[in-house]
Amino acid sequence: MTDTILDRANVVALGSATTRDEAIREAGRLLVAAGAVEPAYIDSMGDRERTVSTFMGNGLAIPHGTNEAKDEIKRSALSFIRYGSPIDWDGEEVRFVVGIAGVNNEHLEILSKIAIIFSEEDDVQKLIEAPDADALFALLGDVNE
Repeated sequence: MTDTILDRANVVALGSATTRDEAIREAGRLLVAAGAVEPAYIDSMGDRERTVSTFMGNGLAIPHGTNEAKDEIKRSALSFIRYGSPIDWDGEEVRFVVGIAGVNNEHLEILSKIAIIFSEEDDVQKLIEAPDADALFALLGDVNE
């Protein structure tokens, strides 16, 4: 992986979305702004969510596009958004939305790194308590290694 997967600019400490679909679009717009995906990828993230929930547990959802949208991905990247109030994600509470785009199968490696961070409740609590996006980015540094 030549590019940084998670840029500091793609870490948002206080997302503005209040619904699942808004949160998916918010995460997708960050990926577009980073030059990682074409705008059509955002629609495919919504399509994927309507097919299968990307809720992962521990307040985390990882929306990503459908297999049909692979051609919309320019490079592998993440967006990371924390919400002050939980978002209702099909009956589950989500505080963190991680948008993901992976070239080839790179998204599988990226997903495993995110899963490791969110498997420890102490680590999730640190993310909840982080004062700002810089602190969040520092806690998430492992995803770029």
